This record gives sequence, structure tokens and C-alpha cells, in this order.
Amino acid sequence: MAERTLYEKYGGFSKISKIVISFYDVLLDNDEVGPFFDNVDMSRMVDHQTKFIASLLGGPASYTDNQLRQLHSHLDITHAHFDELETVLQEALEKHNVAAEDIDAVVAEFGKRRPLIVR
Repeated sequence: MAERTLYEKYGGFSKISKIVISFYDVLLDNDEVGPFFDNVDMSRMVDHQTKFIASLLGGPASYTDNQLRQLHSHLDITHAHFDELETVLQEALEKHNVAAEDIDAVVAEFGKRRPLIVR
């Protein structure tokens, strides 16, 4: 029998969407990262981020390296910004009772995308 993915373990898109909403609730109030989301359609952003986070958990949606690079190429995202994103993602996962070892795995997958996002 195949091992369940973290995506399946944590309830699929429905649960991940709640995690992503918590993630943005914090980010939008962040003085350093919040301005990146000015004039952004947040319902669309939550949808895209839910698919992205789902892919980090082994879910069906995914983005290629080229897509991630292109989507962020116009933004001046620094390592400090990315660090903040990692911290807020970790806190959102903790808030939704994701196990510590699973949080580590998701944050590690997220971290692998740093070179594609940071300028």
C-alpha cells in the first residue's frame, strides 16, 4: 500500500486553504512583506498559494521552476523577506496542528525554492 502524502494526511485543499488564509492574515499586516500584496487580488492569490503549498505537501497542483521564477521576477524579494515568509509559514502550519516533523519537511521544500524567488 502506498504511503499517504502530507497533502492527504492533512485533508487536501480544504485544510490547506485554511492554512494559507492564516498565512496571509499575518503577512498582510507585516511591515516588510505586506506591501508586496498591495493591489493584489487576494482571493486569486490565496487560490494560487493553496495550490503551491499543496504541491509542497505532495498534492496534485504544482508549479515549475520556470513559472516560480517568472511569477516573482518583477519583485525585489530579499533573503530577509524569504526568511520572514518561512517563519510565517511555519507558524501557520503550527496553528493548524501540523506535526513538527511534517512542518520541517514542508518548510524544507519551501526553502528549496528560495533561489527561484529571491533576487
